[in-house]
Amino acid sequence: MTPIRSFLLLTLAVALAAPASAADPIIPPGAKLEKLFDGIVLTEGVAVAPDGMVYFSDITFSHQAVTETGAIHAGHIWKFNPRTSKTTIFRSPSGMSNGIKFDARGDMIICEGADYGGQRVTRTDMKTGMSYIITGMFEGRRLNSPNDVTIDLKGRLYFSDPRYLGHEAVEQPVMGVYRIDPDGSIHRIISDAGKPNGVCISPDQKTLYVVSNDNGATGFERLGTAPDAKGPVATAAPLRKGHMALMAYDLNDKGEATFRKTLVDYYPEDGPDGLIVDASGNLFVAVRSEKKPGIVVYSPAGKELAYIKTPELPTNVGFARGKDAKLLYITSGKSLYRIRTNVKGYQLPAAR
Repeated sequence: MTPIRSFLLLTLAVALAAPASAADPIIPPGAKLEKLFDGIVLTEGVAVAPDGMVYFSDITFSHQAVTETGAIHAGHIWKFNPRTSKTTIFRSPSGMSNGIKFDARGDMIICEGADYGGQRVTRTDMKTGMSYIITGMFEGRRLNSPNDVTIDLKGRLYFSDPRYLGHEAVEQPVMGVYRIDPDGSIHRIISDAGKPNGVCISPDQKTLYVVSNDNGATGFERLGTAPDAKGPVATAAPLRKGHMALMAYDLNDKGEATFRKTLVDYYPEDGPDGLIVDASGNLFVAVRSEKKPGIVVYSPAGKELAYIKTPELPTNVGFARGKDAKLLYITSGKSLYRIRTNVKGYQLPAAR
């Protein structure tokens, strides 16, 4: 290879890998959120499949999603088609699905929560439609409420297991983060993250980002209310919030995680929910602060780079693929949104 050709290839590689600059900001000037759909109660876990279809959960809280006949919505997974702008039901009941990701084979990995949900992690073969239970127990006891999932290049799954609501017994001694290996074995790898929620692996596979959002309760819907002259009021004692933070854990080749540092401490405001990374390793985090609700973009060191305000408290984010790889989908309140960015999202390479 000639020196000139080598220089040109190196220059091209640097240009392709370079993050957005001040002249080319992460969020284009004038970019606006576009509302695509309204669901039932709380949209979550948005993820884009290899074919470009957009899937997201609708967590139908049993104390809110009660129909006129007294029946309760059983949780749904919606499918949004960007080509037609139509949204249809992909699966119902959903097992109270929350976090969704697609693995290298294009299969759908789903965290199913409590409150009449599956309390398990499942895999759906998108070619056959068949679903498989990957895990629902640890050390012979039911999981709390699998919440979010991320996948490494070796096909290992990492999921968080907090509990926010549901009448089911809490059987695990801690709210932790687990790893599922390709052989099906499950390992608790983090027990010091407070109340873990969103999880995400960096593109270089060396960092596991974990969000703690500790609201102080394992069943907020069961705290109770009582009527007064002005309407229902809470009868429970005030809750004390716990750890509200975005944390970085060192991740080694064996899939073991060690706490490195807290990147952002949100207390006394609420912490984030879901998160995802772009191809440069920047984090797009759904921050549920009442004072500043929206998607905050951070560098890997925790420096704020950009902010997208959302009308409601956001829950999760997911990048599109292919020619739309710079398009960001957002679940917020009971709705699905999207916005154009100047950066490409990170996706697992397809299996060979």
